[in-house]
Amino acid sequence: MSVQFFDLKIQNSKIRSEIDAAISNVVDGAHFILGSNVSDLENEIASYHGAKYAVGVASGTDAIHLAIRAAGVKEGDEVITTPFTFVATAEAISYIGAKPVFADINDETFNIDPASIQRKINKKTKAIIPVHLYGQSAEMDEIIKIANANGIKVIEDSAQAIGAKYNGKHVSTIGDAGCISFFPTKNLGGFGDGGMVVTNDEKIADTVRVLRGHGSRTTYHYDMVGFNSRLDEIQAAVIRVKLRYLENWIEARRGNARLYNELLSDIVKTPKEMKNARHVYNQYTIKVKKRNELQKFLKDKGIGAMIYYPLSLHLQKVYEHLGYIKGSLPATEKVQDEVLSLPIFPELKEDQIREVASAIREFTGK
Repeated sequence: MSVQFFDLKIQNSKIRSEIDAAISNVVDGAHFILGSNVSDLENEIASYHGAKYAVGVASGTDAIHLAIRAAGVKEGDEVITTPFTFVATAEAISYIGAKPVFADINDETFNIDPASIQRKINKKTKAIIPVHLYGQSAEMDEIIKIANANGIKVIEDSAQAIGAKYNGKHVSTIGDAGCISFFPTKNLGGFGDGGMVVTNDEKIADTVRVLRGHGSRTTYHYDMVGFNSRLDEIQAAVIRVKLRYLENWIEARRGNARLYNELLSDIVKTPKEMKNARHVYNQYTIKVKKRNELQKFLKDKGIGAMIYYPLSLHLQKVYEHLGYIKGSLPATEKVQDEVLSLPIFPELKEDQIREVASAIREFTGK
C-alpha cells in the first residue's frame, strides 16, 4: 500500500465548494490587497488565540523578521534561538544584522533547552526565539522567567504549532509576540505563502502593520523604512475557510499520533508529549537508529517519510562564521542523525497508519 507523506488534494477536495466560493467573492470584489478578508482573518486569528492583535504578513519568515524588528532588535544585538529548526528562524535575525546565538535542545522534546539559554545570556542579548517544533510548545515558563530576569523579549516561532497549548494557553500568546506560517503543508495552510504576527502588545502590532506596508501609515507618507510584506486577500479568504476546520484537523492528527504510539512505542522512540502541553503534530517524529536506511526502506515500499532536519543550523555553511564546530551542541547533533517524520495528515486512514507501522517493524525485525 502506498502512503504519501501528506496529501493536500484530499483535504482541499472536501471543502472545495467553500474555497471556490471564497475565491470567487474576492475576484468579484476586485480588492486584492489588504481587503476585508485580511482584516477579518486577523480578527478571527486573534480571537482563536485569545489575543488582542493579529497582523497578516506575506510569510512565516516575514512574521519572525518583522516581529523581532518591532520588538526592538537592532544591528549588533544577539538573539538566542535553537539550531534545530528551519533556516527562517535564524535568517530573520540575520536580516536585521543581529547575531543568531544557538542554544542546545532537549533531546526528548526537540525544543530549545532553557538551561542552555541561560548559559548564552550576555549584555548583548536582546531576545529569545523559542521554536515550538513539530507542533509542541517549548518550556515557556522557564524561558519567560529567564527573559524577565534579564529584561529581554521573547518572540515565539509558532510556524508549526498553531493550536498548540502550554499550561492551557495558546502558543504565540505567552511571549511578547508569536509568529505563524500559513505555508500549504502547515496545520492551517493556504494556497501559497502567508504568515501572521499575534501579540498583546499594541506597540508591536502597530509597528508590524507599518513595516509590512513600506513603512507607511498614510498613503505616500513614510514613517520608517519598511517592507512589502502584505498577506494577499485570496490567501486570507482560503485560510478563513480552513480555520473553521482547524480544531477537527488537530484532533484527527492527535488521534493518528495515539495510534502510532500504540503500534510503535516498543520498537522506536515515539514523540514525547509534555503533560502540561497540547501537541498538534504538524509532524509526528520518531527517533531511530539507522534512520537513513529506514527512510530508504520505507520509500521502496511507497511510504513517504521526511527528515526535519538533517543538518542543524550551527553546522551549516551559511553560519560557519559564528564559530560553532561539531560537538558544540551535542544534544542537537545526536538528534539530527536519528529523527524521522512519518505521515500524520488529518485524512490519513487507520489501515495506512498500520501499514507504516508494519513496515517499520519489518525493518527493525521486531
